[in-house]
Amino acid sequence: MEQKRDVVLDIRDVPSPGQWITLSLQHLFAMFGATVLVPFLVGLSPGIALISSGLGTLAYLLVTKGQIPAYLGSSFAFISPIIAAKALGGPESAMIGCFLAGLVYGAVALVIKKIGLGWLMNILPPVVVGPVIIVIGLGLAGTAVNMAMYENPGAPAGELVYSTTHITVALITLGVTIVCSMFLKGFLGLIPILIGIITGYTAAFFAGIVDLSGVKEAAWFQMPEFMIPFATYTPVFSWEVALIMIPVAIVTLAEHIGHQMVLSKVVGRNFIEKPGLHRSVMGDGVGIMIGSLIGGPPLTSYGENIGVMAITRAFSVYIIGGAAVTAICFGFIGKISALISSIPSAVMGGISILLFGIIASSGLRMLIDNKVDFGNNRNLIISSVILVIGVGGAFVKLSDGVSLSGMALAALIGVLLNIILPGREKNSGNMFETEKKNKINAA
Repeated sequence: MEQKRDVVLDIRDVPSPGQWITLSLQHLFAMFGATVLVPFLVGLSPGIALISSGLGTLAYLLVTKGQIPAYLGSSFAFISPIIAAKALGGPESAMIGCFLAGLVYGAVALVIKKIGLGWLMNILPPVVVGPVIIVIGLGLAGTAVNMAMYENPGAPAGELVYSTTHITVALITLGVTIVCSMFLKGFLGLIPILIGIITGYTAAFFAGIVDLSGVKEAAWFQMPEFMIPFATYTPVFSWEVALIMIPVAIVTLAEHIGHQMVLSKVVGRNFIEKPGLHRSVMGDGVGIMIGSLIGGPPLTSYGENIGVMAITRAFSVYIIGGAAVTAICFGFIGKISALISSIPSAVMGGISILLFGIIASSGLRMLIDNKVDFGNNRNLIISSVILVIGVGGAFVKLSDGVSLSGMALAALIGVLLNIILPGREKNSGNMFETEKKNKINAA
């Protein structure tokens, strides 16, 4: 493929020891802030979240036959349902609900394998997928900006405290990362994210917003308090919890498909067809079930790590696997986990501004590459509705504490509009076939 001209490390390439360690750490840092933030918000263990993300990622790589370089981290879509499930029956009930959501993934994967994905590509043409990918990136924009601007980014809107120091640190982090990605060559050109985080952390330390007390108090070896069914608790099935948790799989399945589309564009391969969407969906489901079996939050493929690969052009699954193993180790090493936890939100916000923006830009690139004609009212209507509903935060309430919102609702309405509105072009559903035709015509 043409995109492979500037590939630094292809999917099966084994990096040198120096590249392996450094690039894996870069992926670890890219996912760390969001992966740890979720358990903090829902009252679960950050250490277990790291371990479950590492185990889930390794399982994902096995299920996908080592052909998809994706990292699995804590899913934001499950925050409200976990809190609701905990209120009904404690954290044990939440874990049972998460396990059921993983089973839904497995069922969907089997259906895709049985029926195929032609129907899926027909209802998800570039005019639908492109705007949905843009929504994925822009939907995270508020999180990135809040982390960059406020002392307490997780607080309610009325309680946010603006900080000049935090925004300054975030801009320093962002600026250094941009400069490094643009001008550094050789090996240093492969690690702009890591350099940006280190520089931002240093700036934050001298600005006085780094708290190292947790590092001093933490033990070197620290065994997390795992929640293992039939070992630490007896699982009890609840239809109420199931009805709260299972519908969230709709959100994360839509997110998964969007991420697979983005990753396919970034790497230059059709992961939807090979190794197949059924394998990637099954891999995500296995990751969710692994997390639920040890007391960690559900997992999903991470846009942050796709952004890292888009910048570094290093796609090796060995790098992803190295990040996963390192995450597992960090979950047991108290001081290292505490040190990473001491990274201020401003630093992660500065990095996230760039990474989330790359996701949104990938959707725009998809529309351009597939020559979507916005002079056609049909295309204009579909993309416009998707963007406003997705970015605007529209939602449909399914039950107390569970809603279909944001990207998932936008994707669903986009699919319906694509089916209902007249004038759909034949064979317009497969964006990869469109790319092939464009290349043939160009030749």
